[in-house]
Amino acid sequence: MINARDISMAFALTMLSVLATTLLLLALGPDWAIYAPASCTATRCFCELPRIGEYVLQPADSYSSYGYAFAGLLIIVLARGDHWRSGFDRGAAAFFGLTAIVVGLGSVIMHATLTLWGQFFDVTGMYFTSGFMLVSAVARWRRLTDRQAVAFYIALLAVLLTMLYLIPEVRRYLFAVVLIVAIVIEMAFARPLRPGVKPSYYLAGIAAKAAAFTIWNLDQRGIVCAPHSLLQGHAAWHLLGASALLCTFNYYRSERELRA
Repeated sequence: MINARDISMAFALTMLSVLATTLLLLALGPDWAIYAPASCTATRCFCELPRIGEYVLQPADSYSSYGYAFAGLLIIVLARGDHWRSGFDRGAAAFFGLTAIVVGLGSVIMHATLTLWGQFFDVTGMYFTSGFMLVSAVARWRRLTDRQAVAFYIALLAVLLTMLYLIPEVRRYLFAVVLIVAIVIEMAFARPLRPGVKPSYYLAGIAAKAAAFTIWNLDQRGIVCAPHSLLQGHAAWHLLGASALLCTFNYYRSERELRA
């Protein structure tokens, strides 16, 4: 169960991450034009109109990204708590939370700066999380040892990050492929090997991702778009994505603890 103390702790840690990221932006900005621009600036970086000359170019898209940080910190708080009762390794759960934090802070930096290096950190977090889901599924399906799973994860990230550096245009397609393959393997092969697990959580996460992707497309294509508003479809994508990660975590956590 998630109690008020867990939520309060995660919220306080999230505020610290906001402070640290803000200090970083104050140190590096606000003249983001001195850095190489994100590849999306050749077309458009989502609906929200950049506030040129400010430390945070896209405030709605930036601040909503902290939803991932909050989700990741809540996962870590729960995984390290005294009431952990799950067959899913608490160390792996905490690392999953860390990947969510990387997603969030990378997304903040990307939307605040619209720089190429911000984009790199943004997509890196997405690969960290989707890669974890894929490796977790394969490891359970093929009964990999912890060492084999870690080696697989490192190799997968090395390939993905190399592709991101060399061919940044394919970043979204690679993320989608890794995520879809992870979902298929989890549902078809890994799930039956997780005793007592509740697939409804995983399916809820898929539903949240599907809704988020629909909103992402409407925003990106300008179909539903108010450039000057703080109500942004891409911000909704962030919050739904964070909710999806919490659903996925609850799925992992629902695995029954086997006692000797």
